[in-house]
Amino acid sequence: MNKITMTTLKSMKQSGEKFTCLTAYDASFAMAQEEAGVEVILVGDSLGMVIKGQASTLSVSMDDMVYHTKNVSRVCKKSFIMSDLPFAADSNKEQTYMNAARLIAEGGAHMVKIEGGATMLETIRFLSERGLAVCSHLGLLPQSVYKMGGYRIQGRTEEEAEKILNDAIALEQAGVDIILLECVPVALATRITKALTIPVIGIGAGAGCDAQVLVSYDVLGLTQGTPARFVKNFLHDSHSIKEAFKRFVEQVKNGQFPAPEHTFN
Repeated sequence: MNKITMTTLKSMKQSGEKFTCLTAYDASFAMAQEEAGVEVILVGDSLGMVIKGQASTLSVSMDDMVYHTKNVSRVCKKSFIMSDLPFAADSNKEQTYMNAARLIAEGGAHMVKIEGGATMLETIRFLSERGLAVCSHLGLLPQSVYKMGGYRIQGRTEEEAEKILNDAIALEQAGVDIILLECVPVALATRITKALTIPVIGIGAGAGCDAQVLVSYDVLGLTQGTPARFVKNFLHDSHSIKEAFKRFVEQVKNGQFPAPEHTFN
């Protein structure tokens, strides 16, 4: 695998080649994923649950994110590193810029991921004009789980679907480089992916997206509680963690994953 950049990812979308994304929070997992050919490594605020044992992502701090991003970036030579802005780190555009700058300058991230749609347009434009690469997270927003009434599918009504689509288009126009769609119906995700020129990463959003992301602990069967519909245990038929990561990459690229049973209509 050659060094992955935004140019690489955009070219892959244009050519119709799928790419992959997994979460990592430490050097060992990051190295194993890079060796397996994972193009994008996400240092996710999901560490609140899988590392800290919390019930949600809301307890994760900026210091947590910088620390774990450093662990990953220190060993990655080829993969593209994306890091989450945690809860309440994006209250205004100036605060968002300073926190995003920390993830890049201190943590070594190449891109920051921010939850939210139209309300974030001014902030996205502010970051983009200053040369920061941004991924916008739409659909199910874990940082807004209490407002949304729990972890439920988004975009099932015509009104909800149109809002997510319009937000995605507006975000691209504001300078967003990647869209991540979580837990939306496959038809909506496919429609959004076709409407945008930038890459779309899906989780519980179907095979029509340009890429797929999963939490690495879910890939290894270490899910807390009942696995979500979109989760697959790739370690089940593998002999090692590295092989499980390779199987994830292979099955995304050859179209085996996600299968219909991992998606929502």
